[in-house]
Amino acid sequence: MKKQASSVLVALAIVLAGVLAGCGSDKGNDGAKAAAEGSSGGDAGKEITLKVGAAAVPHAEILEFIKPKLKEEGINLEIVTLDDEGQLNPALQEKQIDANYFQHVPYLDSIKEEKGYDFAVTAKVHVEPIGFYSEKLKSKEELKDGAKIGIPNNPSNEYRALVLLQQQGLIKLKDGLTTYEATPKDIADNPHKFEFVEADAATLPRALPDLDGAVINTNIVLESGIDPKSALFREDANSPYANIVVVRSGDENRDEIKKLDAALTSPDVKKFIEDKYGVAVVPAF
Repeated sequence: MKKQASSVLVALAIVLAGVLAGCGSDKGNDGAKAAAEGSSGGDAGKEITLKVGAAAVPHAEILEFIKPKLKEEGINLEIVTLDDEGQLNPALQEKQIDANYFQHVPYLDSIKEEKGYDFAVTAKVHVEPIGFYSEKLKSKEELKDGAKIGIPNNPSNEYRALVLLQQQGLIKLKDGLTTYEATPKDIADNPHKFEFVEADAATLPRALPDLDGAVINTNIVLESGIDPKSALFREDANSPYANIVVVRSGDENRDEIKKLDAALTSPDVKKFIEDKYGVAVVPAF
């Protein structure tokens, strides 16, 4: 009897050990499964790539500055620069990028109806005060009658250049120009008989030796290596030409766009702009 009881006890022990081992195995499998699910991250841990088209200077440089901050927030910022900045709006329209940051509202307004863009502005970041530059003159008082002055030939910046010359008392534009568009034909009074040379904005720095001076956008000045402090005169900080973040309408409420805007209008970016660019770029927030 003792022998039989002993055999029964051994059998029970073996069965019990198997049951416990089975339970442990299930727990191990559950744990491995949970670890695998955790490593995949799910949607909560997934990094989002945000493509933003930008002008090379200063826009792309400012975006590079905020890249680490956005990385901490789960956003991989991909900065897209094109040789022809005019293609950044078509790229946005065609969903090649998620946003662009290179233009001001008057420029956008001048083309969006013609092109059928349905865009929204989500942030104003900085102003690049347009200025008058010369390789021949030291002050605007040296401008002689008949001087050749270069101005950008795109509608909004051409108007902007002419308004700057008007503010300096050099010309007078017709009354009632309200669409941020003007050409030399809209000059009502040109007492010094200036000759205006309309040219692609990017070519104006190279044309300076053949001109008495030119009104040039600051981003082009920076890209060309011209000292922005050398401007004979420039817009003041109250310019309406703040450079903006633009998205397709309906995307302005995307979480990653809101984070982009918050980063671009942070105190850190304000200090970065002021320290790096001085008078050439002015924060607009």
